[in-house]
Amino acid sequence: MRAVWLKEFGEPEVLVAGPAPEPEPGPGQVLIEVVFANITFVETQFRRSGFGPYRVQPPVIPGNGVGGVVSRVGEGVDAALVGKRVVSSLDGTGGYAERAVADAAGVLEVPEGLELDEAVALLADGRTAMLLLSGAALREGERVLVEAAGGGVGSLLVQLARDAGALVVAAAGGKRKLELAWDLGAEYTVDYREPGWTDRVRNAVGGVDVVFDAVGGDVGRAAFDLIAAGGRMITFGAAGGAPTEIGEDLAAERGVSVGWGIGATPEELRGFAASALAEAAVGRLRPVIGQRFPLEHAAQAHAAIESRDTVGKTLLEVG
Repeated sequence: MRAVWLKEFGEPEVLVAGPAPEPEPGPGQVLIEVVFANITFVETQFRRSGFGPYRVQPPVIPGNGVGGVVSRVGEGVDAALVGKRVVSSLDGTGGYAERAVADAAGVLEVPEGLELDEAVALLADGRTAMLLLSGAALREGERVLVEAAGGGVGSLLVQLARDAGALVVAAAGGKRKLELAWDLGAEYTVDYREPGWTDRVRNAVGGVDVVFDAVGGDVGRAAFDLIAAGGRMITFGAAGGAPTEIGEDLAAERGVSVGWGIGATPEELRGFAASALAEAAVGRLRPVIGQRFPLEHAAQAHAAIESRDTVGKTLLEVG
């Protein structure tokens, strides 16, 4: 079968297409004919240096999420799954390929009314956005700042926070991303690459109650200064290159809760992913697929994500 290999850590060019052994579903597993593969920012970090949750070494087929059709099942798996449209995470490897093996317990059927590419776009980002929204415990009327609001998770958080009754401030880099956030329901948009962006937010809405921090570094630190007493900051990424560093004493002095991500069990994460798919199937959540690349162009897809010029989700087209 065709696949993309990571032969060594490094720049995007280390991703090389080539043949790979055919995977075989073992007990409790299914074989998926992959149509779309998900790409996350974490995968670009792993490709570059091995950073992240995936404890594997090259050579390896990267890719943590796929969508396609079940073609075979292993021992102990209901044969009724054969022919079903599904999405699934893969424990960090095997996704950039024509076929992939997944644990049957982690497979989610794609609901009627939802296209397969949309389901793949929601697999990781929808799960994350739903988890973050739940952990933030938003209250109607609160002012919410979403960083990287034109990205995969950010574009979903804008919609979810809006539907929860919050006033959404979308922060992103560039006109295209800000226009997207506005279209998705943000009431105020600001380019965090421009000097004085926090002053404009403060003048417009008087500060914020919740920050979803995906950028980190100087952007995250500046966003923290906008949070009112009793507010919350949830950091879940470091797209700017470094995480936001807020001292415990400073957070306590300001009366602001600061935390990295939200904990959840595998079962809870699967539930959040299923909820995102269900919301999208009935039209209450819209994944934005900004870029698509053929499987063989995985290197170009990684380079596009790292350029910070992409919007929404980036997918590999496999099938």
